[in-house]
Amino acid sequence: MKEKEEENIISMYPEEQKQLDKEWYKSIPAQVFLNYFFAINYHLDHYEGMGLQQLAYFKDVPAELPEEDVEAIKKLLLNSWNTEYALRTTAELGDENYIRNALHWTFPQAYYAVFASLQAFLYTRQIKTSNESLVMREAGRLIVKNAYPQAMSFYASGHFDDFRINRLPLAHYKPGLQIAGKELEAQSQIGQFLKTTRRMKAKSVRQQVQANPNTAIRSSRTGEVLQKFGPQHWQQLTWRMGYTTLFDLLARLRISNSHREIERFVQADIDFRLFHESLLQIVSYLNGIHECYVAQAMSLQQYEAFVQELPAYLQNSFVAARLQDKVKPLLQDDEQQLRTAA
Repeated sequence: MKEKEEENIISMYPEEQKQLDKEWYKSIPAQVFLNYFFAINYHLDHYEGMGLQQLAYFKDVPAELPEEDVEAIKKLLLNSWNTEYALRTTAELGDENYIRNALHWTFPQAYYAVFASLQAFLYTRQIKTSNESLVMREAGRLIVKNAYPQAMSFYASGHFDDFRINRLPLAHYKPGLQIAGKELEAQSQIGQFLKTTRRMKAKSVRQQVQANPNTAIRSSRTGEVLQKFGPQHWQQLTWRMGYTTLFDLLARLRISNSHREIERFVQADIDFRLFHESLLQIVSYLNGIHECYVAQAMSLQQYEAFVQELPAYLQNSFVAARLQDKVKPLLQDDEQQLRTAA
């Protein structure tokens, strides 16, 4: 039906415009996806709010880590940095066409680079799991508990089609199809992204629950597994969803390279370099936060020693740059404040 409507609209234009407009329609889903991630990056870069150094959660330093935990965290960080290294290498190697076709691996790379550093952060809080659902649920709780800078502490909650967007005061505005150039546009697009992602998440949970005879919601009248859900049925699933956060938005990047969805992106007429740059900056932002938490838990001295021992290809790289630009200034300032208070 949707394709039919598009064809009808296109037929209203002159013949020489048909192919151009058809290509434009094909590009809309990819353009919207680009808009979403550009909006996230814009918001992270422009929103003025509390940073890590101002958060009570960051100031609550965890107990000293045992050696086996430190080694496990190092492995997780190395996984994250290797994946981020591969993501960065794509931009250095290729032109627009190369980056376009690299979406097959750069999309999941962006997600898993952050996922591994998130695991490392959780490990410092004695949450030791590789179960994706558990990791994402804990990440959601941490966002709600203000463990992250205010700029990325937005989230969606609530029942199906009764979603609430939290900590994005401008999210209620209608999003446009343009690249965000104002905070209002960025927040409205992020709000829409949160809603569509939470809706997809709710439907996925429903499918899993209803496919299991032991968990399926049944008709109170017939006892049969429900095929149609009303508001009261959706409400029974909300607790299973947790909160929908920036990490869930990144999880949308896990598009299988055998899935036709990735081909739709590859064939679209969008700015692929801008897309890649947006993803890379979001990854760097999130990984930098997790690295600050890890360095704090390990001790800055031990973290620095670890960075200096990295493989040659990671020496003097983005890892060392974030250490100098983000981690050291934050932790040294934190230590100075503690000494002053003492």
